[in-house]
Amino acid sequence: MPLAFAEYTEAAIPIRVVEADGLDDALNRLSDQGRAWATAQGFAAKLGETLTLPDADGTIAEVLVGYGTAAQRARSRFHMGAVAKALPQGIYQIVSGLQGADLEEAALAWLLAGYTFDQYVKPATPIAQLVAPDDVAASRIAVIANAEALTRDLINTTASDMGPDELEHAARSLASDHGASINVTTGDDLLSSNFPMIHTVGRASTRAPRLLDLRWGDAGPQLTLVGKGVCFDTGGLNIKPGSSMGLMKKDMGGAATVLGLAQMIMALNLPLRLRVLIPAVENGIDGNAYRPQDILISRKGLTVEINNTDAEGRLVLADALTLSDEDDPDLVISMATLTGAARVAVGPDLSPFYTDNDDHAAALAASAQAVADPVWRMPFHEPYEVMIEPGIADLDNAPKGGFAGSITAALFLRRFVESPYIHFDIYGWQPTAAPSRPKGGVGMGARAILDALPRMLNL
Repeated sequence: MPLAFAEYTEAAIPIRVVEADGLDDALNRLSDQGRAWATAQGFAAKLGETLTLPDADGTIAEVLVGYGTAAQRARSRFHMGAVAKALPQGIYQIVSGLQGADLEEAALAWLLAGYTFDQYVKPATPIAQLVAPDDVAASRIAVIANAEALTRDLINTTASDMGPDELEHAARSLASDHGASINVTTGDDLLSSNFPMIHTVGRASTRAPRLLDLRWGDAGPQLTLVGKGVCFDTGGLNIKPGSSMGLMKKDMGGAATVLGLAQMIMALNLPLRLRVLIPAVENGIDGNAYRPQDILISRKGLTVEINNTDAEGRLVLADALTLSDEDDPDLVISMATLTGAARVAVGPDLSPFYTDNDDHAAALAASAQAVADPVWRMPFHEPYEVMIEPGIADLDNAPKGGFAGSITAALFLRRFVESPYIHFDIYGWQPTAAPSRPKGGVGMGARAILDALPRMLNL
């Protein structure tokens, strides 16, 4: 079911959010009975602490929620998501203690706390409902939450049910919902249409590779989103060990994230022209699989030496990025679960990104802070260009040595696009449950991008 706020009712139970240093004032505003109850229960306004205050008839009169200290809040986010899970079913309303961006984050956290992936299990019991707080853009928050749910659903779906064909179906459904057009190039047609590296990576699978090309909008600057859609990655002939293959259903996390971001953009009717390009493949193993030491000729004409068939994401993205450049977009953003090196560098919570444009970087950093969607700028460090130049071909898809793996991958991609460009090397997975983020697929960077687009594209 869609994630949604509850309709307003006078019977909604009020929630008062209390910072640790405002505890005494909050308690003094309670009735004598309420203050005695809060004191007896030891309520200390710790971050995420929840106390229900009873009415004379034993029902819940109101709820106190601890907001801790600024230092405690800086170490986590979406605190209200834990509150939503902790409260009994009912309809609640935040009436004091939060405002501005903090109130918007709390409202989004509550909606996202209601997300469950129940495709393969009995649906979970619904959580408590929240009336949309006053002074927040409730419809926008609901759009964002449901787009995030789409991203999570796509990543969480097992690879047996989310191959290139099913990813195409998801894109077609999204296009239909928002009046967008979509064109799909499949199988050997990729060769005749000059997408050789997408075809090469996907040809060994029984599920045909394809390129999805969605367009929406007819006015304004053009934004092109390119998402890595490797629906399962065995590593190819450089086969992954089992421990590394276990999460490879999420290797289409870039595609899932750009589809979620596209849903936000279209549902909010942003004044721009949107193009979404997704190379959808499965990196399989068969007699016709591409091999280490093969040299591929890309759509752009650059030759690529294959030194590891498990570095396939940058190959399929390269052809899609070349196509993205051909209609002179105002901004190209690629999103991909591209390298383990990025996770070593910044862990699973941060979305590292690359750009040569300082204004774009500043906009993303400010938006990330504002909407609690953390990102971190990484460098297109040009002295490392030599690491991706093997001599026998123009480019090396997997430089030896293991150093700077995320940077060299980003440099590789930059060779295929001349338009203003931002690349995100995301993880797409929540390894341990956190408020509003259950273990499993998760969107990364999309909310920060959405918030930054007006500044990056002068909307």
